[in-house]
Amino acid sequence: MQDTAFDLPRYLAALPLFKDMPAEALARVAAGTRVCRFARNDTLFRVGAPCQEFFIVVFGQIKMFALSAAGQEKVLELVGPGMSFAEAPMFVGGMHRVSAQALVDSLLLAVGKPTVLDEIARDPGLALRMLAGLSRRLHRLNEDVEASALHTGLRRVADYLLNELQEAGVGARAVSLPASKATIALRLSLTPEYFSRMLHQLESEGLIRIDKRAITITNAECLRTYSSLGAGAPEPPCHNGVQCLRAQAKQRGKATAPCPAASRAATARSA
Repeated sequence: MQDTAFDLPRYLAALPLFKDMPAEALARVAAGTRVCRFARNDTLFRVGAPCQEFFIVVFGQIKMFALSAAGQEKVLELVGPGMSFAEAPMFVGGMHRVSAQALVDSLLLAVGKPTVLDEIARDPGLALRMLAGLSRRLHRLNEDVEASALHTGLRRVADYLLNELQEAGVGARAVSLPASKATIALRLSLTPEYFSRMLHQLESEGLIRIDKRAITITNAECLRTYSSLGAGAPEPPCHNGVQCLRAQAKQRGKATAPCPAASRAATARSA
């Protein structure tokens, strides 16, 4: 669905991709951009569809995913406000290699390929900024492949929560899951049941507190010991009744033995 009631040049000027571009350049980009609205569960494109534009999310959330021949879904990326996607197939002049679906009502900008190529010819800095964005996404994809192949499911969950906490900003203690637990589980190459079980295990150990999609990190220090373990290393034993004692003591202003998870992590690293 296309929407024209939107101040395109003003919004584009606020995006890092188009920063410092003169007004006339922003006007040219705006002229070659469509404003589109998608309702929840709408499909933006499917595998094999031609790609002649890339997208920027103004608000909402988009799921990038692939399906196996048997219909099994793998969530590759969750794209939120200010983020872009589909640049790579646009540049190579091919077809979409994955599918995209709106998880919630979303407003997107679709920037046409001719407009992008014209502005790159005028401003090579735009190409460098797009290349930097593509490189960051490739780096995240490499990390995802490594995690799926080498890391335990529990470590993937801990890594995910800590990354979300870091993106929430300095001093943040809580994160809000950007999608359903089932969708995030597929993003981490886990079953929804396993993802939920790991969250409740971390909660029972006193590391997090769950309130629907809101997760408070009550002990980031011990949570990091799960994340810091190498592939194949034993997982920290902060189980029921053996919560992270060091964190509890800090809250009471007392000294006590090191956190069991941290001790096991140190032993695993020195072995």
